Amino acid sequence: MTAKELKTKYMAFFRSKEHAEISGKSLIPENDPTVLFTTAGMHPLVPYILGEPHPEGRRLASCQKCIRTLDIDDVGDTSHLTFFEMLGNWSLGDYFKEQAIEFSYEFLTSKEWLGFNPEDLHVTVFKGDSEVPADEEAAAAWRRLGIPEQRIYYLPRKDNWWGPAGQTGPCGPDTEMFIDTGKVACSPDCRPGCGCGKYFEIWNDVFIQYNKNEQGNYPPLKMKTVDTGMGVERTIAMLQGKKSVYDTELFEGIISSIEEASGRKYGSDKETDHSIRIITDHIRSSVFIMGDERGVKPSNLGQGYILRRLIRRAIRHGRKLSIEGNFLKKAALAAIDIYKVFYPELIGAEELILKELETEEERFLKTLKKGEHEFEKLLPALRKNPRAVIPGRIAFRLYDTYGFPIELTKELAAEQGLTVDLEGFGKAFEKHQQLSKQGAEKSFKGGLADTTEMTKKLHTATHLLHQALRLVLGDHVQQKGSNITAERLRFDFTHHDKMTDRELMEVEKIVNQQIERDLPVSFQTLTLKEAIALGAIALFGDRYEEQVKVYSIGDFSKEVCGGPHVEKTGILGAFRIAKEQSSSAGVRRIRAVLQNS
Repeated sequence: MTAKELKTKYMAFFRSKEHAEISGKSLIPENDPTVLFTTAGMHPLVPYILGEPHPEGRRLASCQKCIRTLDIDDVGDTSHLTFFEMLGNWSLGDYFKEQAIEFSYEFLTSKEWLGFNPEDLHVTVFKGDSEVPADEEAAAAWRRLGIPEQRIYYLPRKDNWWGPAGQTGPCGPDTEMFIDTGKVACSPDCRPGCGCGKYFEIWNDVFIQYNKNEQGNYPPLKMKTVDTGMGVERTIAMLQGKKSVYDTELFEGIISSIEEASGRKYGSDKETDHSIRIITDHIRSSVFIMGDERGVKPSNLGQGYILRRLIRRAIRHGRKLSIEGNFLKKAALAAIDIYKVFYPELIGAEELILKELETEEERFLKTLKKGEHEFEKLLPALRKNPRAVIPGRIAFRLYDTYGFPIELTKELAAEQGLTVDLEGFGKAFEKHQQLSKQGAEKSFKGGLADTTEMTKKLHTATHLLHQALRLVLGDHVQQKGSNITAERLRFDFTHHDKMTDRELMEVEKIVNQQIERDLPVSFQTLTLKEAIALGAIALFGDRYEEQVKVYSIGDFSKEVCGGPHVEKTGILGAFRIAKEQSSSAGVRRIRAVLQNS
Protein backbone atom coordinates (compact mmCIF):
# COMPACT_ATOMS: atom_id res chain seq x y z
CA MET A 1 0.00 0.00 0.00
CA THR A 2 1.36 3.42 -0.95
CA ALA A 3 1.14 6.61 1.14
CA LYS A 4 -1.50 7.96 -1.24
CA GLU A 5 -3.62 4.82 -0.82
CA LEU A 6 -3.25 4.94 2.98
CA LYS A 7 -4.43 8.56 3.16
CA THR A 8 -7.34 7.83 0.82
CA LYS A 9 -8.41 4.79 2.87
CA TYR A 10 -8.11 6.65 6.16
CA MET A 11 -10.39 9.46 5.04
CA ALA A 12 -12.88 7.02 3.47
CA PHE A 13 -13.02 5.02 6.71
CA PHE A 14 -13.72 8.03 8.91
CA ARG A 15 -16.20 9.51 6.47
CA SER A 16 -18.05 6.20 6.82
CA LYS A 17 -18.04 6.85 10.59
CA GLU A 18 -19.69 10.28 10.12
CA HIS A 19 -16.49 12.35 10.40
CA ALA A 20 -16.10 15.52 8.34
CA GLU A 21 -12.83 15.63 6.41
CA ILE A 22 -11.08 18.92 7.16
CA SER A 23 -7.99 20.28 5.42
CA GLY A 24 -4.53 20.31 6.95
CA LYS A 25 -3.19 23.72 7.98
CA SER A 26 0.07 25.63 7.72
CA LEU A 27 3.27 24.36 9.31
CA ILE A 28 3.63 27.82 10.85
CA PRO A 29 1.09 28.10 13.71
CA GLU A 30 -1.22 31.07 13.73
CA ASN A 31 -1.68 32.87 17.07
CA ASP A 32 0.20 30.26 19.13
CA PRO A 33 3.49 31.64 20.51
CA THR A 34 4.14 28.43 22.48
CA VAL A 35 5.31 26.50 19.40
CA LEU A 36 7.58 27.30 16.47
CA PHE A 37 5.93 24.77 14.18
CA THR A 38 2.76 22.74 13.99
CA THR A 39 3.89 19.57 15.79
CA ALA A 40 0.61 17.64 15.74
CA GLY A 41 -2.75 17.56 14.01
CA MET A 42 -4.45 18.97 17.09
CA HIS A 43 -2.66 22.35 17.04
CA PRO A 44 -4.97 23.99 14.46
CA LEU A 45 -7.94 22.64 16.45
CA VAL A 46 -7.05 24.14 19.83
CA PRO A 47 -10.04 26.55 20.04
CA TYR A 48 -12.44 23.71 19.26
CA ILE A 49 -10.85 21.27 21.70
CA LEU A 50 -11.37 23.99 24.31
CA GLY A 51 -15.07 24.22 23.51
CA GLU A 52 -15.58 26.50 20.49
CA PRO A 53 -18.10 24.83 18.12
CA HIS A 54 -16.40 23.68 14.91
CA PRO A 55 -18.25 24.65 11.71
CA GLU A 56 -17.95 21.08 10.40
CA GLY A 57 -19.35 19.42 13.52
CA ARG A 58 -18.10 17.28 16.42
CA ARG A 59 -16.47 14.44 14.44
CA LEU A 60 -13.46 15.45 12.33
CA ALA A 61 -10.59 13.84 10.40
CA SER A 62 -7.55 15.34 8.67
CA CYS A 63 -4.04 14.83 7.31
CA GLN A 64 -1.69 17.40 8.85
CA LYS A 65 1.94 18.14 7.93
CA CYS A 66 4.09 18.44 11.07
CA ILE A 67 7.62 19.40 12.15
CA ARG A 68 9.24 18.12 15.35
CA THR A 69 12.90 18.67 16.19
CA LEU A 70 13.13 17.65 19.85
CA ASP A 71 14.45 14.25 18.69
CA ILE A 72 16.70 15.65 15.97
CA ASP A 73 19.71 13.77 17.31
CA ASP A 74 17.85 10.47 16.77
CA VAL A 75 17.27 11.20 13.08
CA GLY A 76 19.39 8.78 11.06
CA ASP A 77 17.95 5.65 12.70
CA THR A 78 15.17 3.63 11.08
CA SER A 79 12.16 5.58 12.34
CA HIS A 80 12.79 9.17 13.49
CA LEU A 81 11.85 12.11 11.24
CA THR A 82 11.66 15.88 11.67
CA PHE A 83 8.94 16.30 9.00
CA PHE A 84 6.05 13.84 8.84
CA GLU A 85 2.39 13.65 7.91
CA MET A 86 -0.09 12.86 10.67
CA LEU A 87 -3.49 11.34 10.04
CA GLY A 88 -5.92 12.19 12.82
CA ASN A 89 -9.52 11.91 13.91
CA TRP A 90 -11.26 13.91 16.63
CA SER A 91 -14.33 13.70 18.78
CA LEU A 92 -15.25 17.07 20.27
CA GLY A 93 -17.52 16.03 23.13
CA ASP A 94 -19.09 13.20 21.11
CA TYR A 95 -17.79 9.59 21.41
CA PHE A 96 -15.05 8.71 23.88
CA LYS A 97 -12.64 5.89 24.72
CA GLU A 98 -14.54 2.76 23.80
CA GLN A 99 -15.66 3.94 20.38
CA ALA A 100 -12.31 5.61 19.58
CA ILE A 101 -10.50 2.34 20.34
CA GLU A 102 -13.04 0.36 18.30
CA PHE A 103 -12.43 2.67 15.34
CA SER A 104 -8.65 2.26 15.69
CA TYR A 105 -8.88 -1.53 15.93
CA GLU A 106 -11.24 -1.85 12.96
CA PHE A 107 -9.15 0.34 10.67
CA LEU A 108 -5.91 -1.43 11.63
CA THR A 109 -7.09 -5.04 11.42
CA SER A 110 -10.08 -5.24 9.05
CA LYS A 111 -9.18 -6.75 5.67
CA GLU A 112 -11.32 -4.04 4.07
CA TRP A 113 -8.95 -1.41 5.44
CA LEU A 114 -5.30 -2.03 6.53
CA GLY A 115 -5.50 -5.72 7.34
CA PHE A 116 -2.78 -5.97 10.00
CA ASN A 117 -2.73 -9.32 11.79
CA PRO A 118 -4.48 -8.75 15.17
CA GLU A 119 -1.90 -11.08 16.75
CA ASP A 120 0.87 -8.59 15.88
CA LEU A 121 -0.92 -5.74 17.65
CA HIS A 122 0.39 -4.66 21.06
CA VAL A 123 -1.09 -1.76 23.03
CA THR A 124 -0.13 0.44 25.97
CA VAL A 125 -2.32 2.27 28.48
CA PHE A 126 -1.66 4.64 31.39
CA LYS A 127 -0.71 2.68 34.53
CA GLY A 128 -1.85 5.38 36.96
CA ASP A 129 -0.01 7.12 39.77
CA SER A 130 -0.72 8.95 43.03
CA GLU A 131 -2.56 11.74 41.17
CA VAL A 132 -4.66 9.92 38.53
CA PRO A 133 -5.88 6.31 38.52
CA ALA A 134 -4.90 3.71 35.92
CA ASP A 135 -6.84 3.85 32.66
CA GLU A 136 -8.81 0.65 33.16
CA GLU A 137 -11.53 1.93 30.81
CA ALA A 138 -9.12 1.85 27.85
CA ALA A 139 -7.65 -1.51 28.91
CA ALA A 140 -11.15 -3.02 29.20
CA ALA A 141 -12.02 -1.76 25.69
CA TRP A 142 -8.96 -3.54 24.27
CA ARG A 143 -9.84 -6.75 26.11
CA ARG A 144 -13.37 -6.69 24.67
CA LEU A 145 -11.82 -6.51 21.20
CA GLY A 146 -9.78 -9.66 21.88
CA ILE A 147 -6.36 -8.25 22.80
CA PRO A 148 -5.03 -10.66 25.46
CA GLU A 149 -3.67 -9.49 28.78
CA GLN A 150 -0.05 -10.21 27.80
CA ARG A 151 -0.27 -7.72 24.92
CA ILE A 152 -1.72 -4.88 27.03
CA TYR A 153 1.05 -2.94 28.80
CA TYR A 154 0.49 -0.48 31.65
CA LEU A 155 3.11 2.27 31.32
CA PRO A 156 3.86 5.39 33.41
CA ARG A 157 3.09 9.04 32.75
CA LYS A 158 6.21 9.67 30.64
CA ASP A 159 4.97 7.08 28.13
CA ASN A 160 1.19 7.31 28.20
CA TRP A 161 0.09 10.76 29.25
CA TRP A 162 -0.56 13.98 27.33
CA GLY A 163 -0.42 17.53 28.75
CA PRO A 164 -1.06 19.95 30.15
CA ALA A 165 0.83 22.26 27.83
CA GLY A 166 1.58 24.68 30.68
CA GLN A 167 1.50 24.23 34.45
CA THR A 168 -2.27 23.89 34.35
CA GLY A 169 -4.93 23.01 31.78
CA PRO A 170 -6.52 20.14 29.82
CA CYS A 171 -4.73 16.80 29.84
CA GLY A 172 -5.32 13.07 29.93
CA PRO A 173 -4.07 9.53 29.36
CA ASP A 174 -3.44 7.95 25.99
CA THR A 175 -3.34 4.48 24.50
CA GLU A 176 -0.71 3.65 21.90
CA MET A 177 -0.70 0.93 19.25
CA PHE A 178 2.41 -0.97 18.16
CA ILE A 179 3.09 -3.59 15.51
CA ASP A 180 5.47 -6.43 16.41
CA THR A 181 8.08 -6.41 13.61
CA GLY A 182 9.18 -9.96 14.35
CA LYS A 183 12.66 -8.90 15.48
CA VAL A 184 14.18 -10.85 18.36
CA ALA A 185 13.55 -9.12 21.70
CA CYS A 186 16.55 -7.24 23.04
CA SER A 187 15.96 -8.54 26.57
CA PRO A 188 13.33 -10.30 28.74
CA ASP A 189 12.04 -6.80 29.61
CA CYS A 190 11.59 -5.75 25.97
CA ARG A 191 8.20 -4.08 25.45
CA PRO A 192 6.49 -1.42 23.31
CA GLY A 193 8.39 1.84 23.69
CA CYS A 194 11.74 0.03 23.88
CA GLY A 195 14.27 1.56 21.51
CA CYS A 196 15.48 -1.70 19.97
CA GLY A 197 12.96 -1.57 17.10
CA LYS A 198 11.04 -4.76 17.80
CA TYR A 199 7.83 -2.80 18.40
CA PHE A 200 6.90 -0.05 15.93
CA GLU A 201 4.40 2.58 17.12
CA ILE A 202 1.86 3.57 14.44
CA TRP A 203 -1.14 5.11 16.24
CA ASN A 204 -1.92 7.05 19.40
CA ASP A 205 -5.35 7.85 20.89
CA VAL A 206 -5.29 10.70 23.44
CA PHE A 207 -8.21 11.09 25.84
CA ILE A 208 -8.39 14.68 27.09
CA GLN A 209 -10.57 14.23 30.15
CA TYR A 210 -8.94 16.14 33.04
CA ASN A 211 -8.17 19.77 33.81
CA LYS A 212 -5.11 20.13 36.05
CA ASN A 213 -5.71 23.09 38.38
CA GLU A 214 -3.33 25.34 40.34
CA GLN A 215 -3.63 23.10 43.40
CA GLY A 216 -2.27 20.16 41.36
CA ASN A 217 -5.61 18.34 41.32
CA TYR A 218 -7.21 16.75 38.25
CA PRO A 219 -10.96 17.40 38.20
CA PRO A 220 -12.74 15.94 35.14
CA LEU A 221 -13.53 18.19 32.19
CA LYS A 222 -17.16 18.86 31.28
CA MET A 223 -16.39 18.18 27.59
CA LYS A 224 -14.19 15.14 26.98
CA THR A 225 -12.21 15.06 23.74
CA VAL A 226 -10.54 12.36 21.66
CA ASP A 227 -7.42 13.36 19.70
CA THR A 228 -5.67 10.67 17.65
CA GLY A 229 -2.60 10.54 15.47
CA MET A 230 -1.30 7.98 12.93
CA GLY A 231 2.05 8.68 11.26
CA VAL A 232 1.85 8.14 7.50
CA GLU A 233 5.53 7.25 7.07
CA ARG A 234 5.65 4.72 9.91
CA THR A 235 2.40 3.04 8.94
CA ILE A 236 3.25 2.49 5.28
CA ALA A 237 6.69 1.16 6.30
CA MET A 238 4.91 -1.53 8.31
CA LEU A 239 2.32 -2.18 5.59
CA GLN A 240 5.07 -2.62 3.00
CA GLY A 241 7.13 -4.86 5.28
CA LYS A 242 10.06 -2.41 5.30
CA LYS A 243 12.69 -2.25 8.00
CA SER A 244 12.88 1.53 7.89
CA VAL A 245 10.61 4.47 7.08
CA TYR A 246 13.30 5.57 4.62
CA ASP A 247 12.78 2.44 2.50
CA THR A 248 9.39 3.57 1.12
CA GLU A 249 8.48 5.53 -2.03
CA LEU A 250 8.33 8.79 -0.02
CA PHE A 251 12.15 8.91 0.16
CA GLU A 252 13.28 7.01 -2.93
CA GLY A 253 13.95 9.95 -5.26
CA ILE A 254 15.74 12.02 -2.60
CA ILE A 255 18.03 9.11 -1.67
CA SER A 256 18.83 8.49 -5.36
CA SER A 257 19.94 12.13 -5.78
CA ILE A 258 22.29 11.81 -2.78
CA GLU A 259 23.69 8.51 -4.10
CA GLU A 260 24.42 10.21 -7.43
CA ALA A 261 26.12 13.20 -5.76
CA SER A 262 28.21 11.10 -3.37
CA GLY A 263 28.96 7.98 -5.38
CA ARG A 264 27.89 6.02 -2.28
CA LYS A 265 25.16 3.38 -2.28
CA TYR A 266 22.37 3.46 0.31
CA GLY A 267 22.36 0.14 2.15
CA SER A 268 26.11 -0.38 1.73
CA ASP A 269 27.16 0.31 5.32
CA LYS A 270 25.78 1.70 8.57
CA GLU A 271 27.70 4.99 8.55
CA THR A 272 26.72 5.81 4.96
CA ASP A 273 23.07 5.00 5.66
CA HIS A 274 23.09 7.21 8.74
CA SER A 275 24.32 10.26 6.82
CA ILE A 276 22.06 9.66 3.80
CA ARG A 277 19.01 9.40 6.07
CA ILE A 278 19.89 12.65 7.86
CA ILE A 279 20.33 14.53 4.56
CA THR A 280 17.11 13.01 3.17
CA ASP A 281 15.07 13.94 6.23
CA HIS A 282 16.52 17.42 6.65
CA ILE A 283 16.15 18.46 3.01
CA ARG A 284 12.55 17.21 2.99
CA SER A 285 11.78 19.24 6.12
CA SER A 286 13.54 22.31 4.70
CA VAL A 287 11.51 22.11 1.48
CA PHE A 288 8.25 22.04 3.44
CA ILE A 289 9.25 24.87 5.80
CA MET A 290 10.25 27.16 2.93
CA GLY A 291 7.42 26.01 0.66
CA ASP A 292 4.67 26.49 3.25
CA GLU A 293 1.93 29.04 2.55
CA ARG A 294 3.51 31.05 5.40
CA GLY A 295 6.99 30.11 4.26
CA VAL A 296 10.12 30.77 6.32
CA LYS A 297 13.67 31.64 5.20
CA PRO A 298 16.92 30.68 6.97
CA SER A 299 17.85 33.09 9.75
CA ASN A 300 19.27 33.20 13.28
CA LEU A 301 15.89 33.40 15.06
CA GLY A 302 12.89 31.15 15.69
CA GLN A 303 11.72 29.05 12.77
CA GLY A 304 14.48 30.47 10.57
CA TYR A 305 17.11 29.22 13.02
CA ILE A 306 15.66 25.69 13.01
CA LEU A 307 15.60 25.77 9.19
CA ARG A 308 19.22 26.93 9.03
CA ARG A 309 20.25 24.21 11.46
CA LEU A 310 18.57 21.53 9.32
CA ILE A 311 20.21 22.77 6.11
CA ARG A 312 23.67 23.05 7.66
CA ARG A 313 23.41 19.65 9.28
CA ALA A 314 22.55 18.20 5.87
CA ILE A 315 25.60 19.95 4.33
CA ARG A 316 27.88 18.59 7.08
CA HIS A 317 26.71 15.06 6.40
CA GLY A 318 27.22 15.67 2.70
CA ARG A 319 30.85 16.46 3.51
CA LYS A 320 31.03 13.19 5.46
CA LEU A 321 29.96 11.43 2.26
CA SER A 322 32.75 13.31 0.37
CA ILE A 323 30.27 15.47 -1.56
CA GLU A 324 31.97 18.64 -2.77
CA GLY A 325 30.10 21.78 -3.81
CA ASN A 326 26.35 22.38 -3.96
CA PHE A 327 24.17 19.28 -3.91
CA LEU A 328 21.00 20.14 -2.01
CA LYS A 329 19.13 21.60 -4.99
CA LYS A 330 18.79 18.22 -6.72
CA ALA A 331 17.64 16.60 -3.48
CA ALA A 332 15.09 19.39 -3.00
CA LEU A 333 13.78 18.96 -6.55
CA ALA A 334 13.31 15.25 -5.84
CA ALA A 335 11.34 16.06 -2.67
CA ILE A 336 9.13 18.54 -4.54
CA ASP A 337 8.51 15.96 -7.27
CA ILE A 338 7.36 13.39 -4.69
CA TYR A 339 4.97 15.73 -2.86
CA LYS A 340 3.72 18.19 -5.51
CA VAL A 341 0.58 16.08 -6.09
CA PHE A 342 -0.39 16.39 -2.41
CA TYR A 343 0.92 19.92 -1.86
CA PRO A 344 0.80 21.96 -5.11
CA GLU A 345 2.03 25.08 -3.25
CA LEU A 346 5.53 23.53 -3.42
CA ILE A 347 5.54 24.05 -7.20
CA GLY A 348 4.92 27.78 -6.80
CA ALA A 349 7.65 28.01 -4.15
CA GLU A 350 10.24 25.98 -6.10
CA GLU A 351 12.31 28.95 -7.30
CA LEU A 352 12.49 30.47 -3.81
CA ILE A 353 13.41 27.11 -2.22
CA LEU A 354 16.25 26.45 -4.66
CA LYS A 355 17.60 29.99 -4.36
CA GLU A 356 17.62 29.90 -0.55
CA LEU A 357 19.32 26.50 -0.48
CA GLU A 358 22.04 27.65 -2.86
CA THR A 359 22.63 30.81 -0.82
CA GLU A 360 22.73 28.88 2.45
CA GLU A 361 25.15 26.28 1.05
CA GLU A 362 27.54 28.99 -0.15
CA ARG A 363 27.26 30.87 3.16
CA PHE A 364 27.96 27.75 5.20
CA LEU A 365 30.96 26.75 3.07
CA LYS A 366 32.41 30.20 3.86
CA THR A 367 31.70 29.52 7.54
CA LEU A 368 33.64 26.27 7.31
CA LYS A 369 36.58 28.16 5.81
CA LYS A 370 36.47 30.57 8.76
CA GLY A 371 36.60 27.58 11.09
CA GLU A 372 39.64 26.22 9.27
CA HIS A 373 41.30 29.63 9.58
CA GLU A 374 40.58 29.72 13.32
CA PHE A 375 42.02 26.22 13.67
CA GLU A 376 45.24 27.34 11.97
CA LYS A 377 45.48 30.34 14.32
CA LEU A 378 45.25 27.97 17.30
CA LEU A 379 47.97 25.62 16.04
CA PRO A 380 51.05 27.34 17.58
CA ALA A 381 49.53 27.14 21.07
CA LEU A 382 48.21 23.62 20.50
CA ARG A 383 51.61 22.30 19.45
CA LYS A 384 53.02 23.42 22.82
CA ASN A 385 50.67 20.98 24.55
CA PRO A 386 53.02 18.22 25.78
CA ARG A 387 50.35 15.56 25.14
CA ALA A 388 49.63 16.92 21.61
CA VAL A 389 45.91 16.93 22.45
CA ILE A 390 43.36 19.54 21.45
CA PRO A 391 41.20 20.17 24.56
CA GLY A 392 37.53 19.27 24.23
CA ARG A 393 36.39 22.79 25.11
CA ILE A 394 38.40 24.23 22.18
CA ALA A 395 37.05 21.63 19.77
CA PHE A 396 33.56 22.46 20.97
CA ARG A 397 34.15 26.20 20.57
CA LEU A 398 35.08 25.60 16.93
CA TYR A 399 31.87 23.64 16.54
CA ASP A 400 29.59 26.01 18.45
CA THR A 401 30.99 29.36 17.27
CA TYR A 402 31.95 28.51 13.69
CA GLY A 403 29.72 25.51 12.96
CA PHE A 404 32.92 23.50 12.47
CA PRO A 405 32.17 19.75 12.58
CA ILE A 406 34.14 17.65 15.07
CA GLU A 407 34.99 15.24 12.22
CA LEU A 408 36.88 18.02 10.42
CA THR A 409 38.65 19.05 13.62
CA LYS A 410 39.81 15.43 14.04
CA GLU A 411 40.91 15.28 10.41
CA LEU A 412 42.92 18.52 10.56
CA ALA A 413 44.39 17.53 13.94
CA ALA A 414 45.61 14.20 12.56
CA GLU A 415 47.36 16.02 9.69
CA GLN A 416 49.26 18.03 12.33
CA GLY A 417 50.11 15.01 14.46
CA LEU A 418 47.53 15.99 17.10
CA THR A 419 44.58 14.22 18.66
CA VAL A 420 41.31 15.61 20.03
CA ASP A 421 39.95 15.17 23.55
CA LEU A 422 36.71 13.59 22.35
CA GLU A 423 35.51 12.87 25.88
CA GLY A 424 35.85 16.56 26.80
CA PHE A 425 34.12 17.54 23.57
CA GLY A 426 31.32 15.07 24.36
CA LYS A 427 30.78 16.59 27.80
CA ALA A 428 30.67 20.13 26.41
CA PHE A 429 28.33 18.99 23.63
CA GLU A 430 26.06 17.17 26.08
CA LYS A 431 25.78 20.27 28.26
CA HIS A 432 24.94 22.31 25.15
CA GLN A 433 22.28 19.76 24.16
CA GLN A 434 20.67 19.89 27.59
CA LEU A 435 20.47 23.68 27.49
CA SER A 436 19.15 23.61 23.91
CA LYS A 437 16.55 20.98 24.74
CA GLN A 438 15.35 22.98 27.76
CA GLY A 439 14.91 25.98 25.48
CA ALA A 440 13.28 23.88 22.78
CA GLU A 441 10.86 22.36 25.25
CA LYS A 442 9.72 25.87 26.13
CA SER A 443 9.25 26.69 22.45
CA PHE A 444 7.72 23.35 21.49
CA LYS A 445 5.56 22.65 24.53
CA GLY A 446 2.62 23.79 22.44
CA GLY A 447 -0.98 22.87 22.41
CA LEU A 448 -3.55 24.31 24.73
CA ALA A 449 -1.27 26.75 26.50
CA ASP A 450 -2.54 30.29 26.26
CA THR A 451 -6.26 30.98 26.11
CA THR A 452 -6.37 33.74 28.69
CA GLU A 453 -8.74 36.68 28.51
CA MET A 454 -5.84 38.94 27.50
CA THR A 455 -4.96 36.84 24.45
CA LYS A 456 -8.64 36.90 23.43
CA LYS A 457 -8.55 40.70 23.65
CA LEU A 458 -5.38 40.93 21.57
CA HIS A 459 -6.73 38.48 19.01
CA THR A 460 -9.87 40.60 18.65
CA ALA A 461 -7.68 43.69 18.31
CA THR A 462 -5.86 42.12 15.33
CA HIS A 463 -9.17 42.13 13.43
CA LEU A 464 -9.58 45.84 14.13
CA LEU A 465 -5.95 46.49 13.17
CA HIS A 466 -6.27 44.53 9.91
CA GLN A 467 -9.33 46.53 8.79
CA ALA A 468 -7.83 49.84 9.91
CA LEU A 469 -4.69 49.15 7.85
CA ARG A 470 -6.83 48.46 4.78
CA LEU A 471 -8.70 51.74 5.29
CA VAL A 472 -5.49 53.78 5.68
CA LEU A 473 -3.13 52.02 3.25
CA GLY A 474 -5.51 50.34 0.78
CA ASP A 475 -7.16 47.03 -0.06
CA HIS A 476 -3.83 45.48 -1.08
CA VAL A 477 -3.15 44.92 2.63
CA GLN A 478 -3.47 41.25 3.52
CA GLN A 479 -2.51 39.43 6.68
CA LYS A 480 0.66 37.36 6.26
CA GLY A 481 0.82 36.01 9.79
CA SER A 482 0.30 36.94 13.40
CA ASN A 483 1.70 35.95 16.76
CA ILE A 484 -0.01 36.73 20.05
CA THR A 485 1.25 36.44 23.61
CA ALA A 486 -0.46 37.64 26.78
CA GLU A 487 1.61 40.86 26.54
CA ARG A 488 1.39 41.97 22.90
CA LEU A 489 0.25 41.20 19.38
CA ARG A 490 2.49 40.91 16.32
CA PHE A 491 0.86 41.36 12.92
CA ASP A 492 2.50 40.86 9.50
CA PHE A 493 0.85 42.34 6.40
CA THR A 494 1.55 43.02 2.74
CA HIS A 495 2.79 46.57 2.07
CA HIS A 496 5.97 47.70 0.30
CA ASP A 497 6.72 50.99 2.04
CA LYS A 498 7.61 51.93 5.58
CA MET A 499 4.52 53.47 7.22
CA THR A 500 4.72 57.17 8.00
CA ASP A 501 4.09 58.54 11.48
CA ARG A 502 0.86 60.05 10.19
CA GLU A 503 -0.35 56.67 8.85
CA LEU A 504 0.47 54.96 12.14
CA MET A 505 -1.40 57.63 14.12
CA GLU A 506 -4.41 57.28 11.81
CA VAL A 507 -4.49 53.47 12.23
CA GLU A 508 -4.27 53.80 16.03
CA LYS A 509 -7.05 56.40 15.99
CA ILE A 510 -9.39 54.20 13.92
CA VAL A 511 -8.84 51.14 16.12
CA ASN A 512 -9.45 53.11 19.31
CA GLN A 513 -12.62 54.62 17.84
CA GLN A 514 -14.01 51.10 17.30
CA ILE A 515 -13.06 50.16 20.87
CA GLU A 516 -14.87 53.23 22.21
CA ARG A 517 -17.96 52.30 20.17
CA ASP A 518 -18.15 49.07 22.24
CA LEU A 519 -19.05 47.05 19.14
CA PRO A 520 -20.53 43.54 19.54
CA VAL A 521 -18.42 40.59 18.31
CA SER A 522 -20.44 37.79 16.73
CA PHE A 523 -19.98 34.92 14.31
CA GLN A 524 -21.98 32.93 11.79
CA THR A 525 -21.20 29.67 10.01
CA LEU A 526 -21.20 29.93 6.20
CA THR A 527 -19.61 28.36 3.15
CA LEU A 528 -16.39 30.09 2.09
CA LYS A 529 -18.13 31.31 -1.08
CA GLU A 530 -20.96 32.82 0.97
CA ALA A 531 -18.45 34.42 3.36
CA ILE A 532 -16.52 36.11 0.56
CA ALA A 533 -19.78 37.22 -1.09
CA LEU A 534 -20.65 38.97 2.19
CA GLY A 535 -17.33 40.83 2.07
CA ALA A 536 -15.45 38.75 4.65
CA ILE A 537 -11.65 38.79 4.48
CA ALA A 538 -10.08 35.32 4.13
CA LEU A 539 -6.33 34.73 4.36
CA PHE A 540 -4.84 34.24 0.91
CA GLY A 541 -3.30 30.78 0.49
CA ASP A 542 -4.92 29.25 3.58
CA ARG A 543 -6.91 26.05 3.23
CA TYR A 544 -10.47 26.20 4.44
CA GLU A 545 -13.20 23.68 5.13
CA GLU A 546 -16.52 23.76 3.31
CA GLN A 547 -18.04 25.52 6.33
CA VAL A 548 -16.18 28.43 7.95
CA LYS A 549 -16.75 30.80 10.85
CA VAL A 550 -17.13 34.46 9.92
CA TYR A 551 -16.52 36.85 12.82
CA SER A 552 -18.10 40.30 12.57
CA ILE A 553 -17.14 43.23 14.77
CA GLY A 554 -20.20 45.46 14.52
CA ASP A 555 -20.34 47.15 11.13
CA PHE A 556 -16.56 47.59 11.00
CA SER A 557 -14.87 44.24 10.37
CA LYS A 558 -15.81 40.88 8.88
CA GLU A 559 -13.20 38.10 8.73
CA VAL A 560 -12.96 34.31 8.37
CA CYS A 561 -11.38 33.10 11.63
CA GLY A 562 -11.48 30.32 14.21
CA GLY A 563 -11.23 32.46 17.35
CA PRO A 564 -10.91 33.07 20.28
CA HIS A 565 -12.56 36.52 20.67
CA VAL A 566 -14.15 38.73 23.31
CA GLU A 567 -17.88 39.55 23.15
CA LYS A 568 -17.59 43.38 22.89
CA THR A 569 -14.76 45.73 21.93
CA GLY A 570 -15.33 48.08 24.87
CA ILE A 571 -13.32 45.88 27.23
CA LEU A 572 -10.14 45.96 25.11
CA GLY A 573 -8.56 49.09 26.60
CA ALA A 574 -6.43 51.60 24.70
CA PHE A 575 -4.70 50.31 21.56
CA ARG A 576 -1.12 51.48 20.96
CA ILE A 577 1.32 50.60 18.17
CA ALA A 578 4.71 49.95 19.76
CA LYS A 579 6.73 49.35 16.59
CA GLU A 580 6.45 49.14 12.80
CA GLN A 581 9.23 47.50 10.80
CA SER A 582 10.08 45.34 7.80
CA SER A 583 9.43 41.61 8.17
CA SER A 584 10.55 40.46 4.71
CA ALA A 585 10.39 41.69 1.12
CA GLY A 586 7.00 43.32 0.61
CA VAL A 587 5.85 42.48 4.14
CA ARG A 588 5.70 44.88 7.12
CA ARG A 589 5.32 44.00 10.80
CA ILE A 590 3.45 45.81 13.56
CA ARG A 591 3.81 45.13 17.27
CA ALA A 592 1.01 46.57 19.40
CA VAL A 593 -0.28 46.46 22.98
CA LEU A 594 -3.50 47.09 24.84
CA GLN A 595 -3.16 49.45 27.80
CA ASN A 596 -5.42 49.80 30.87
CA SER A 597 -7.15 46.62 29.80
